[in-house]
Amino acid sequence: MGTRTVPDEEEKSSGDGPPVVTIAYIAETAGVSVPTVSKVLNGRSGVSDETRSRVEELIHRYGYRKPPKNRSNLVELVFRELENMWAVEIIRGVERAARRNKVSVLVSEFGLQEAPERTIDDTLGRRPQCVLSVAWLSPEERDQLQAKGIPFVVFDPNRELPEGVPFVGATNFRGGRSATRHLIDLGHRRIAMITGPDHPFCLARTAGYSSALVEAGLPVQQELLVKAQLTREDGRVAARELLSRPDRPTAVFTANDMQALGVYQAARDLGLRIPDDLSVVGFDDVPAVAWVDPPLTTVHQPLADMAVAATELALALGRGDDVPQVGLEIATSLTVRESTAPPRS
Repeated sequence: MGTRTVPDEEEKSSGDGPPVVTIAYIAETAGVSVPTVSKVLNGRSGVSDETRSRVEELIHRYGYRKPPKNRSNLVELVFRELENMWAVEIIRGVERAARRNKVSVLVSEFGLQEAPERTIDDTLGRRPQCVLSVAWLSPEERDQLQAKGIPFVVFDPNRELPEGVPFVGATNFRGGRSATRHLIDLGHRRIAMITGPDHPFCLARTAGYSSALVEAGLPVQQELLVKAQLTREDGRVAARELLSRPDRPTAVFTANDMQALGVYQAARDLGLRIPDDLSVVGFDDVPAVAWVDPPLTTVHQPLADMAVAATELALALGRGDDVPQVGLEIATSLTVRESTAPPRS
């Protein structure tokens, strides 16, 4: 994925140009990239004379001017909700990178149904150095941030992003495959998965599950795939349905750790013991799952490292640095604990 440099400045127009002249508008009109226009504006090399002349002519025609920089020394971390257990790990990673770069961190929420008055307008008014948005940013919100020259990175996106939108995620496909391979290697052949909503990361984890089964010569049985929300209660309901069948699975892989905790509850309700009667593997490796009984085998998603990488990427974009890529995936790994064992013969 190519480099994308988000400009530092708020852009306004004068003269006969469009109502708001952005660097993106000049780039589109000139038929060049946003980083190329940024280089011309900042007098940097790497632009041909012909291209520089064309961009400068458009800048003059539309009366583009760079106002003084007045962004605050602040990284804003935006959540749509703060109820998830992994939020603490994300905050820890952002703060680690912020300390290294001598900037402060503000944690905020907006776009929540229960708090509709919290919108991106508040963030725009604070003019942070950059914005890290967990899960998603709407096209309108991305446009508003770009118009104000505020760089942003989407953390662990839960929907497909347009080409060039900066993001940091995890190797979800590989994680799903490694979890399922672990169960296959233990001897399990009837392996269920409780999947999640149709978010890219859930679909990738499910694809990894299916890939491992196919590689092992095992069928992908649709009756063993149950969709549920990423909560403990929804995991419990889905697991009760799977485990109440006469031909119940001997192992369950879940799309996240909260669902896995729901599987624990369902197994207890039905008098099943983990891992003697049922093996369970989760995904995320939030700190609490190391302390449940038995400790959960799960795919470790390096949330703090991902947050560090997202913060460094956003700050680099704000400085106008040339970055090798704006889409990063950080490697997952399997953490084997005591919730998995060979199936009973």
